[in-house]
Amino acid sequence: MASALNPELLARVGERAPGYDAANGFFTEDLDELRAAGYLAPRSLSAASADQRLLAAHAPATALGLTMHHVWMGVARDLAAAGDPSLQWVLDDGERGELFAFAISEAGNDRVMSDSLTRVERVSLDGNGGGWAFTGTKIFTTLSPAWTRLGVLGRHDPADGSEPSIVHGFLTRETPGITITPDWNTLGMRATQSHTTGLEGAVVTDDRVARILPVGPSGDAYALAIAANFHTLIASVYAGIADRALELAVESAQRRTSMRAGGAPQAHDPDIRWRIADAALALDALAPQLHAVVHDRDHGVDRGARWFRDLAGLKHRSVETARHVVDQAMRISGGGAYRATAELSRLQRDVLAGIYHPSDTEAVHATVATDLLGPLP
Repeated sequence: MASALNPELLARVGERAPGYDAANGFFTEDLDELRAAGYLAPRSLSAASADQRLLAAHAPATALGLTMHHVWMGVARDLAAAGDPSLQWVLDDGERGELFAFAISEAGNDRVMSDSLTRVERVSLDGNGGGWAFTGTKIFTTLSPAWTRLGVLGRHDPADGSEPSIVHGFLTRETPGITITPDWNTLGMRATQSHTTGLEGAVVTDDRVARILPVGPSGDAYALAIAANFHTLIASVYAGIADRALELAVESAQRRTSMRAGGAPQAHDPDIRWRIADAALALDALAPQLHAVVHDRDHGVDRGARWFRDLAGLKHRSVETARHVVDQAMRISGGGAYRATAELSRLQRDVLAGIYHPSDTEAVHATVATDLLGPLP
């Protein structure tokens, strides 16, 4: 599938990014253009990863926001490829331009997808079968102003005392019982407008239930598909931020001059050259890891339980690499980059968001330790 990202579209997206950030506004115009260009349609993970990395180099918050949509496209695609057509409707909706988002995160829930503070009850619908009513509060609901399909999860504790379960499903924007509180005012990634979402008996109908899984870690194909697409596409966004930061560092070194060096470009300064090389080496080392994961997912390679270690490690390495590259670029570019209006200043704020996306640093290290040493007793 050919990329929908042509140079003219990318230029317009890049020009709008500072305004969205300054106004703490949603990327409405970007979304309209990208939807019209077919950017919401499903594609292979390799194509989505490359597109998201390129988009992030021009507008990180727009890319991060749309990552959530592309994760759901990837989950449905992976299940279909494995012979499970249960989410074919997600792919069909994506082709039609519907926008998918996540309502997963909860304040105080560090188990993320393996448990939930949101409570789910079984309900009957008059003449229309049954469903599940969700009640709880979700935070960091990216794409809040515009999503049309919302992936949610919550915990069901049966009245008979049997084992609890996690119900995964999708709400539509018209579903009663959904409240969006416009409270997104953050340091970076401001245009994602990831507001708090309240659920008060919001019903997922049976035909929109994706999975019902036991509480706790799951090796189900659905859970793996979410982890694979989320971690990989998040990694791609932060790689894109690093790409742009390195470009800006090179431009600065070639443009700025040094009085101590008799007016020569700072690109002649050995210390500046070392910093740029150091940033480039770090970014170069990320590329093979990202490529290998994307390739293996697209080609159905079975890494078994090792997948969770490799995926969490990829996201962690991408974020930490991007933070390092942006930091080096800030040091190279001098005090001008510290101005609030400077692009590098915005990248410095945006890149910090990476430490808050699952899996966080502690969870990553726990996952790797479990893979190497086995679970704690």
